[in-house]
Formats: sequence, structure tokens, C-alpha cells
Amino acid sequence: MSNSADSTSGPIRRFRPVRLLTGGVFALAGLIFWTSFNTAQGTNIRTDDSMLRLSDLIRERSRKNGDLEDSAAAARAQVDALARRDNGGTAAEQRKLADLEDAAGTRKLAGQGMTVTLTDAPPNATAKIPGVPQPQPNDLVIHQQDLQAVVNALWQGGARGIQVMDQRLISTSAVRCVGNTLILQGRVYSPPYKITAVGDRGALRKALDASPAIQNYLQYVAAYGLGWKVDQHEAVTLPGYSGTVDLHYAKPMG
Repeated sequence: MSNSADSTSGPIRRFRPVRLLTGGVFALAGLIFWTSFNTAQGTNIRTDDSMLRLSDLIRERSRKNGDLEDSAAAARAQVDALARRDNGGTAAEQRKLADLEDAAGTRKLAGQGMTVTLTDAPPNATAKIPGVPQPQPNDLVIHQQDLQAVVNALWQGGARGIQVMDQRLISTSAVRCVGNTLILQGRVYSPPYKITAVGDRGALRKALDASPAIQNYLQYVAAYGLGWKVDQHEAVTLPGYSGTVDLHYAKPMG
């Protein structure tokens, strides 16, 4: 016996849920393929070539920045020499100028001091202390806060000047890390990181030992093998800062 609705409308087509799901999967796969094609534009997006090219570009720009800084330092030395020869200032004025240059970090600085070296742990490092959890990747590399902790402690210990890697720090210097690389004043550096300070060695060492941030870092040194080395110097010379002293800051739009 037939239903009146069936006789007037004809047979009702029923789609199986499996067929609907299969059609949706193929449609989604087609969309992903088309999106990947438009993104790649004929290139191989499964390789790390683009990241390698970016890394090479950053390091090449860092090298060029270093060359420009060397040229600027040489030019600045010539200008300073000419200025001192021709300005006709008194001895007192010359001493005041020298004191200002020392405070600004633009002149060489010599004296006793120390160097702190921080190094990443081996990538396959495991916990060295019973009961300590096995390390995550971030536990095995030097972080920005580790470098900042050392720099801050050395200033706290009365450092007259500080050099990170081959660059003198001044009041506008910023120690920043991206991944496991240090970016400092337009230059890129990889570990091991060396921080050298001129000052009383006893006071500098006392400040390092009193820093809570450094004590926390030393726990990772003991647990996972991060590098920590302190070298004392009877005499060490820091270069004068040779980069620009102009301030760069954000400005509101409009």
C-alpha cells in the first residue's frame, strides 16, 4: 500500500552519511591542494631553504654593520684628534671632556676586571641530578634573561665599563635574544657569550654571587650542563663605543 505523499512526490532519495563524509574529505583536500599551489608558486615549500636564506641574510647584514662600525670608529678617531688639536681648550676643559667620554663609554677603558662566559648545554644533555626532570629544549640554551642577569649584576658590583662579545655597552644598549642568538646594536652573535667588565674584581664577584637570577641559572648549570665560567683579569682593556648615539623610538601616527 502506498502513501499519498509518496505517490505525489515520487521516491525520496536518501544519501548515506558515509558518502557525504567522503565527498567532504575530497572537497577539503582539493581546497588544501589549491591553497598550497598558490602559496608555493612553483617553489618547494617542504624545504627549509627560505629560512636558511633569511639566516644568511641576517648574518650578511650583521657583517656589513660590523664593517660600517669599524669605518665609523676610524673616522670618529680622526675627528676627535683634529678637534683636540684645534679647539684651544684649557687643560681643565680637556679633563672634563675626557671624564664625559669615559662616562659615555666612547673611550677605551683599562683596568682589572673579569670575564663571564655563558654556553649552551649539549643538545643531547640529560639530567645530572637524581630526581630532576629531564630537560626540555628551552632548558638547554642561554636566554635573554641570563645575559641580562650577568650584565645587571656587574653594573651592581660597580663595573666602570662592560663589553658584551666585541661591543662596549652604553646607556642606550639593549641586550636582546631571538631564539638562541644575541642581537646587540645591529649585530648578531651565537654562543658562547662573553661578558667582560672592568672594575674591582672582589666587588664584581660578590655581586654575581648575590644575584638571585644568577643563582637560578646556576641550578640549570648543575642540573643540565649549561656553561658558566668566570675568568679574573689583572689587566683588561675595553674598546670605546663607536656606533651611533642617536635615540630611536616609536612615534604615534597622525
